[in-house]
Amino acid sequence: MSDTARNKLIVALDLPGYDEARHLVDTLGDTVGFYKVGLELLFADGLDLVRELKNEGKRVFLDMKFLDIGNTVERAVATAANLGVDFLTIHGHDSKTLKAAARGRAGSPLKLLAVTVLTSLDEADLLEQGIASSPADLVLRRARLAADAGADGVIASGLEAADVRKAAPPGFLIVTPGIRLPGGESGDQTRITTPEAAIRAGADHLVVGRPINAAADPVNAAHAFLEHIARAG
Repeated sequence: MSDTARNKLIVALDLPGYDEARHLVDTLGDTVGFYKVGLELLFADGLDLVRELKNEGKRVFLDMKFLDIGNTVERAVATAANLGVDFLTIHGHDSKTLKAAARGRAGSPLKLLAVTVLTSLDEADLLEQGIASSPADLVLRRARLAADAGADGVIASGLEAADVRKAAPPGFLIVTPGIRLPGGESGDQTRITTPEAAIRAGADHLVVGRPINAAADPVNAAHAFLEHIARAG
């Protein structure tokens, strides 16, 4: 499998503990070179695994979705940058949060990704939050806000990737969760796409969790996603 396809796949270590995550990484071996560590694993020795992954030459996406007062976000991002992780998420709701994050990572190669609209949410969920907007419109608005505030990219579903790509500046990253193979179960995701559709729409990286980390044969599952990514070019 080409390094280009391998670089685009991020496997989510959304697992209950260090041992399970470590076992998955060891099982996948050289098949996968990029991992996401989120809130679930963070509180189960996840940071120890982050350090191990970096020492092993893996790339790491720390999915923290920071949202707080500016001073707290700035300092938290600075701490994350010191870990040497590659990607970090902050919520893209407002420019104060985004600009604080940009200050916090100053001087480091850390890439900041603004979360636009979670792929588990639809228009009814947004209305419940008091937001009278479609997911597509809100994603695009928050993507523009993120770019203007100094973020390096966004988290957006494949359904919005094409519009974000058209509106974003050159080099702006689009990282897409909610990826399923054709016919795959959606689980708790609402706005899902296939690997080919997301890549062709403009996504740079695809985040895949349960279809790989809960598969009976994770290596075979990862290869299936890599093959679909490669087909998209």
